[in-house]
Amino acid sequence: MRRITAYLGAIFLILIIRPTVVVALLAAEPMPGAQSVPEYHLSPDRAGHYTIPGMTWQRAHSIHLDRGFDGRVDGHIYAQPLLTAIAGREVLIVATESNVVEALDGVTGKTVWRKVLGPPVTASMLPCGNIDPVGITGTPAIDDSREAVYLDAMVATSSGPQHLVFGLSLENGQLEPGFPVNVARALTPLGFNFVPRYQNQRGALLVTHNQVYIPYGGHFGDCGEYHGWVVGVGLNDDHRVTAWATKLTGGGIWAPGGVVSDGQSLFVATGNTFDASQWGGGEAVIRFAFQLGPVQSTRDYFAPSDWRKLDRRDADLGGTAPVPINLKGAAGLARLMVALGKNGKAYLLNRDNLGGVGGELMVIEVSASRIISAPAVFPAPDDGELVVFPASALSCPAAAPGPAIGALEIRAIPRPEISLRWCSPLDGSGTPIVTTTDGRSNPIVWIVGAEGDNRLHGFEGDNGKPIVTVESVLEGLRHFAPIVASRDRLFVPADDRIYAFTFTL
Repeated sequence: MRRITAYLGAIFLILIIRPTVVVALLAAEPMPGAQSVPEYHLSPDRAGHYTIPGMTWQRAHSIHLDRGFDGRVDGHIYAQPLLTAIAGREVLIVATESNVVEALDGVTGKTVWRKVLGPPVTASMLPCGNIDPVGITGTPAIDDSREAVYLDAMVATSSGPQHLVFGLSLENGQLEPGFPVNVARALTPLGFNFVPRYQNQRGALLVTHNQVYIPYGGHFGDCGEYHGWVVGVGLNDDHRVTAWATKLTGGGIWAPGGVVSDGQSLFVATGNTFDASQWGGGEAVIRFAFQLGPVQSTRDYFAPSDWRKLDRRDADLGGTAPVPINLKGAAGLARLMVALGKNGKAYLLNRDNLGGVGGELMVIEVSASRIISAPAVFPAPDDGELVVFPASALSCPAAAPGPAIGALEIRAIPRPEISLRWCSPLDGSGTPIVTTTDGRSNPIVWIVGAEGDNRLHGFEGDNGKPIVTVESVLEGLRHFAPIVASRDRLFVPADDRIYAFTFTL
């Protein structure tokens, strides 16, 4: 019951503030003084849009590293931390590549509980890859009604690497009944051949409709006969398993955003397949019912007309998860979707009819380099939506030749259109989030310059003007895991620790 009132309030915000479904769930608070971040980029649509009433453009100048926060953990962090409340206090749930899950106090960083899930898989046990060791890579998801967190861990067992799906109590980290579920063993009776050592689990999990959905791709280097998978594990007592996989080898689901939902369907983006003469699930945005199952209609998938060329170039469409966008259009509600590719292009799609091969509404080239990220979405000043993302040499007049962050503007009147609105230089590449004070005002794009200046940056969301660059240099940053926002803090994940930034209210 602790989150029911907050969710009713969030639904009201959806109706009065903006048409994009689910994004206002960011305002949901499990208890007074604490904010809930139950999944990747806050909500099922992966918008990454947080409402923080006190975070104005002016107050953003006061943000600084909280040196009293001691957020040390065991292992490298690729997954986004989650935020919840336990016994009335704000708590971060952090999962690492060492297969360790820790609950940290949101004020002090001290450990509330710690759970070790088994030995991670070392690089020597795998045919290829660039993560060592491999443990928990994809972002877990919290089920509020069960007060549990669900995740996939790659565990070294006596029979070799296995993917195990865990359910842990938020209160104390103890195993939920019936868990862990061995994915390969659960799929065998259904006639599926899931080879754990070839599959990696990078994308975020999603909990909805009494199931946890887990996406899978391969390892860096495209070794072995891996496939793109979406596996659903029931959260009721029987833990019923459903699945979908690409027909052809490859087609991995790599994007950090993983499985996306607009409340009516599930969506994923897939990568390159191998030796394909006919389309077999790769280089695509794919829509599923919650029961999963075969994809047969062109209404349920989109692939660029040059998908074979993208296959050959390893220019995955699946490096970034698609984001759903709702706008008022000339003929009523326009249910759109934006997909970004490693080919530097942005595709605008009709979410109700993805159109099959070459079925986009519009496509534009926006970057001279690969786009591998998770965009953040928020209202534009003039009734459109802005989609912010990092790349290099963005195709707009203000762009610098090197790394940058930019914003696409999506409009639906007089017709659905996509354009590049602004660009700003960025030394490094992170994953952006957006904060506003009321769902629209004072938009601030927050991002770290990972593998660059390794600092926290804030930009005005309307025009890309830099607001603040925090002087503190952060160690161990990776561009996969985004920032997490609470009412008065920003949390930044890094190797072996979480940094906390605070500002003056």
